[in-house]
Amino acid sequence: MTVRAVFLSLVLALFGSVGVASEDKQEAAKKAALAWLALIDSGEYGASWEQAARLFKMQVGAEAWEKAVQSARRPFGALMSRRIATSHYTTTLPGAPDGEYVVLQFEAKFENKASATETVTPMLDDGTWRVSGYYIR
Repeated sequence: MTVRAVFLSLVLALFGSVGVASEDKQEAAKKAALAWLALIDSGEYGASWEQAARLFKMQVGAEAWEKAVQSARRPFGALMSRRIATSHYTTTLPGAPDGEYVVLQFEAKFENKASATETVTPMLDDGTWRVSGYYIR
């Protein structure tokens, strides 16, 4: 094997492992997001705040979060279905410190809302994926 072939093999292996690492991070972030959404779905808003990232907690207090999420989600009724539409790993987000984030968009159907988009943004927070943002429209 020539030096060039060895170099090319190493470069391909490096890029391949970066892709796998990103996919692993996205999968871990997705699991964290779904567990957190299950709290929201069951009306455990206080627990969802407790499980959120430090960045999330710094931006909204527990009581304010509970009121905001209750008023945003309760009118939709019970969750009927949810599926992931997009997943994007990034290290930068507007208005947020640099870090590791996965921006997930879910297509959801609720009892009183036939089509909604939920955007959930887990971040790596002290080695654990925790939700740092939630938006529903």
